[in-house]
Amino acid sequence: MTPGTERIRIVRGHGGQVEALGRLDTLAAEVLRRAGFLTFPTLSGQWVRLPFDMGAEWENEHASWAADMLTAARYPITLDPTLRAGPQSSASSRARSATPPAPGPSAVHRH
Repeated sequence: MTPGTERIRIVRGHGGQVEALGRLDTLAAEVLRRAGFLTFPTLSGQWVRLPFDMGAEWENEHASWAADMLTAARYPITLDPTLRAGPQSSASSRARSATPPAPGPSAVHRH
């Protein structure tokens, strides 16, 4: 699959679990893994979900983070509205803090 062919859906299932549905290529699967999703083989394919019992806030942050990364990679994505984390979520903070600061004037070495 290439980005743009089949929509990936991140939803809260009937049992309360957060899962990713749809056809996943290698990159999409790696993005989901990076966001904390686990993959389990099933008779009909794969079950991709977040770990159980991590709390709604944690699940929302990781589901939103996965959706943001997949969107940045140009995958069509649908995120269950109940999973959308707020703009001040720690997942957003984590993504921002992972970017190194730009070197300031003191970092320039003159000879």
